[in-house]
Amino acid sequence: SPDCSFTCHYRCRALVRLDCSGPPGAGDEDDGNEQALEKDTNVDEPSEWEKAELDQTQVEQRIKEYNSQINSNLFMSLNKDGSYTGFIKVQLKLVRPVSVPATKRVPSLQAGRTGPHTQGVKRRTSFYLPKGTVKHLHILSHTRASEVIDALLRKFTVVDNPRKFALFERSEKDEQVYLRKLADEEQPLRLRLLAGPSEKVLSFVLKENETGEVNWDAFTLPELHNFLRILQREEEEHVRRLRHRYARCRQKMQEAL
Repeated sequence: SPDCSFTCHYRCRALVRLDCSGPPGAGDEDDGNEQALEKDTNVDEPSEWEKAELDQTQVEQRIKEYNSQINSNLFMSLNKDGSYTGFIKVQLKLVRPVSVPATKRVPSLQAGRTGPHTQGVKRRTSFYLPKGTVKHLHILSHTRASEVIDALLRKFTVVDNPRKFALFERSEKDEQVYLRKLADEEQPLRLRLLAGPSEKVLSFVLKENETGEVNWDAFTLPELHNFLRILQREEEEHVRRLRHRYARCRQKMQEAL
C-alpha cells in the first residue's frame, strides 16, 4: 500500500488483512494531543494521590464509596484475606496491526501413510483492532499492569510479544489530556479505587510501548530477518539516489567545460 508501505512475503499476502485506506497518521482526534502532552509532561511520575497508602479500614471505606457511586453492577468486593476484586475498563488504541494465529492442517509428507496423520502448520495473520475497542477485566487488587497486558492479549488471541505493548493511565484536567505509562509492578485496580469511578479522573489505555529505543529482544527471528532485508533495501535505494545526484552534477560540470 502507498500509505503504510507494508512489506510481506509474497506467499503470506493471502493471510494478511490490513486496512490502509486512511492517510498516514490518521486516528482518533485526541491522539495527537495525547502524544504531545506525553512528551511535554513528566508522565512517568505518579501523582501524590496515587502514592497514598491505605490501611484495611480505609480500603473498606473506599470500596463502599466506590460502589455507591457507580451506575452498573461492576462492584468491588473485599476479600477475607484483605485483598479486593473489581473491574477495570481498558481501551485499546493500537496504531499498528496485531498478529493472531491461523492454523492450517496439511497432510503428512510421509508417503504411504493413511489415516489421521496430519501435521499442524502454524501461521499468523495480521489485522487492525477496531478503533474504540474496549474490554472489561475482572482482576485482583494485587494484579500487576504487566499481567493486565497479558490478559488482554489472551482475550484477543494476540500472539505478539507483550513487551511490545504498554498500559497507560489517562486523565483529563483543565481541558487537557495527560498520559502516564504504568510500570510493570503497578496495580491498576488500586489506582481505580483511589481515583474513584470517574473516567475523566482516570481511565486505562493499551498502546504500543513507545520507549524511544527499540527493544529488539521482543521480536522473533523471522521478524528480525525481515527488518534486515528492509534496511538493506532502504540503504540500496539511498545509495542509488546519491549516485544519481552526483552523476548529474558531474554531467553538468562536463557540459560547462
